[in-house]
Amino acid sequence: MRPASEASDLVTFGIAGLALIMAVTIAVLIARAEPRRAVPSGVAIALLVAAEFALAASGVLGRTDFLPPPFLLMMIPLTVLIVRAARSSLGSRVAAATPLALLIALQGFRLPLELLMHRAAGEQIMPPQMTWTGLNFDVVTGASALVLGVLAVLGRAPRGLVLAWSVMGLALLLAVVAIAVASMPAFAAFGPARTNGWITHAPFVWLPGVLVESALFLHILILRKLAQERREAVRLHSETAT
Repeated sequence: MRPASEASDLVTFGIAGLALIMAVTIAVLIARAEPRRAVPSGVAIALLVAAEFALAASGVLGRTDFLPPPFLLMMIPLTVLIVRAARSSLGSRVAAATPLALLIALQGFRLPLELLMHRAAGEQIMPPQMTWTGLNFDVVTGASALVLGVLAVLGRAPRGLVLAWSVMGLALLLAVVAIAVASMPAFAAFGPARTNGWITHAPFVWLPGVLVESALFLHILILRKLAQERREAVRLHSETAT
């Protein structure tokens, strides 16, 4: 693989820009749902994004002489934090305050991300198993999110369809994460010539650190939104029956 520093401007600024857009989007969703937490939430997100960049730029995340790799020591607590935030009372309020169609459509960012990743593989910056020519089929989630989002706006997205789509998207996300981890230099499951060390460099660290976490956060919110709507439907049915 070629060094991450040799990536084209399209790949470098495309991934960085998409990550910053999603970080701001998540901050806005939180601010809309809980205005009192707008500033602290925005600051916390900004600090996390900056810390990821700083760690990657310092070279710490790229160290291969430690097990577990420093990169995983960053990502595991971050993922736990994101899951807990999405499952918290704040996550519940964000889900309640955000239209389901918007939560679905926002997952459409995975389509341009997959296009950028495909370009990165073509530039030999990213190993081929990380794109749809290999083992990563998350492009399906991104493309279908845009279609399903429109259907949801039109009221033509049944709950069962949205649930099945979200489960599929979450499964594809977890699959690509597993492939990415297995491809890290410390494990090199696909061979030493096809390692995934580029994501330990800035700004590509934002791909797992911001974009993957954003997708996970949105999936949990979608599932919570569906549960909220189901409970509301049951409540209304109960009230009507009595």
